[in-house]
Amino acid sequence: MAHSISAKKRVRQNEKSRAINRARKSQIKTLIKRFETAVAGGDAEAAAQQYKIVAQKLDKVASTSTMHKKTAARKKSRLAKKLNSLKAKKV
Repeated sequence: MAHSISAKKRVRQNEKSRAINRARKSQIKTLIKRFETAVAGGDAEAAAQQYKIVAQKLDKVASTSTMHKKTAARKKSRLAKKLNSLKAKKV
């Protein structure tokens, strides 16, 4: 239990940042699910559009301390790989 004023403030700040980080991560998971649904549906154009949205959001989240930059890059790479394999099947 925090006793000093600064420790109590840090507890409040941690709760606030945890809520923000959880919301951001949840939003990314939702966007990734939408992308994967588009890929599973076989619609390359919709998947490409969803990929663009996910990539932008991952870059935005990686610019904060919510997610490490390399983690975001790894996720983007894996999604791009799925998108490229879908496009290759269509051609």
